[in-house]
Amino acid sequence: MNKTIRRASVFCLLLVLALLVRATWVQFYDGRALADDDMNRRTTIERYAYPLGDIIVGGKAVTGSTRTGGSSDLAYQRTYKDGSLYAAVTGFTSQVYGSTQLESLYRDVLDGTDTRLKNPVSALTGEHTAPGDVVTTVEPSVQKAAYQALGDKKGAAVAIDPKTGRILGMVSTPSFDPSKVSGSGASDAKVWKALAKDKDVPTLNRALKQALPPGSTFKLVVAAAALEDGLYSSVDERTDSPNPYLLPGTSTYLRNESASAPCENASIRTALQYSCNNVFGKMAVDLGQDKVRAMAEKFGFDDEKRDVPVRAAQSVYPSGMDKAQTGLSGIGQFDVTATPLQMAMVSATLANGGEQASPHMVSKVTDADGNTLTSYPDSDDKRVVSESTASQLRSAMETVVSKGTGTNARISGATVGGKTGTAQHGENNSKTPYAWFTSYAKDDTTGKQVAVAVLVEQSDAARSEVSGNGLAAPIAKAMMSAALKS
Repeated sequence: MNKTIRRASVFCLLLVLALLVRATWVQFYDGRALADDDMNRRTTIERYAYPLGDIIVGGKAVTGSTRTGGSSDLAYQRTYKDGSLYAAVTGFTSQVYGSTQLESLYRDVLDGTDTRLKNPVSALTGEHTAPGDVVTTVEPSVQKAAYQALGDKKGAAVAIDPKTGRILGMVSTPSFDPSKVSGSGASDAKVWKALAKDKDVPTLNRALKQALPPGSTFKLVVAAAALEDGLYSSVDERTDSPNPYLLPGTSTYLRNESASAPCENASIRTALQYSCNNVFGKMAVDLGQDKVRAMAEKFGFDDEKRDVPVRAAQSVYPSGMDKAQTGLSGIGQFDVTATPLQMAMVSATLANGGEQASPHMVSKVTDADGNTLTSYPDSDDKRVVSESTASQLRSAMETVVSKGTGTNARISGATVGGKTGTAQHGENNSKTPYAWFTSYAKDDTTGKQVAVAVLVEQSDAARSEVSGNGLAAPIAKAMMSAALKS
């Protein structure tokens, strides 16, 4: 064989090897990626070829599947029971628009493709296996109480069991019915288009996904930092707090909602009772932003990966502030932001003696026979503040509810502690303020506990009537009452 033919043979052999490598790559790597692509019609057809598994609330499925009928190549369509009520928990899954929240996180379990669901025979043959279920921690009575109490208001609410971290209720309003967008018909497209144009964004889970200024509810974090640091030894020790308080380096004074409130040099208890801005603004400056941030981060602020298991938006305590900005941060303003979940965690931590149980809304994932595939611990406690600090702040919060700014949260037969907040909104507070309330309740007979946070972004109330006690506290009361009775 001459040299030219030999070289041509080697070159052709290399081309064949290259084709084999490329074919193998496409078959086993690119092929898998294409099969998993949400835009692959075959994937969608396969996903909806059989009924999906269910999301369980209170022992009952709040999801289902129904035959589509007609000429559609998608045999089944997702359905929801009380869809608007549970949308903030379930999310949605759609034949056209994808999936969110639990529907998205556990899609492999719910459509039967999770490898843990397969037996040896189905693993070899590739035949469809029965889907699994996702069991939540949500209590139907708490969920309904929150949804009904929020009503037409734009806002969100979260309830947590302080000892276990179980999320007992999570509502975001306005809501939407996921059943209306689960199919691929013209009516689904019309509803989806309307949702996309709605300025109130009903598909946004405000309880988890939206962090806003927490206002005076953040004063609990500042008070905890002051007690833990030793700046003040007791909630009843008088503070060094001129009224009004001149923000350092500025001509701006921090004033209080009520000019007659006894806020000058007030104790932490009195300052929480009357929500004294001068006290907590100066307290934050005296502590310094680093100490306040350290305490905020212990409570969960600045955590970029808060999964419950849905990823929550980051609640932020800012950095790089001057002293005046630090003072504003002490009253939950400037660039401080928090989700309702985060503020519920603050109250839950104090109610649990200073230990924070990791919040979660899924207790377990099961196969079709009810066997557990994954379980989530009821508590993964970490120490945030001392038992003494937690006890003192609970006592002060109980004063807020018994005779302070949170009287609308009182529950007969229960010990209730809380903190109101009215956060400025818009440049120079030009827009309607946000109304906040975070609290806990303990049944005086059974000892059962619950912690909640409520945010009302917008309501029909006049601007002068917007307050944490007036708008948010009654919602918190409804949720806490339901949780203690459930």
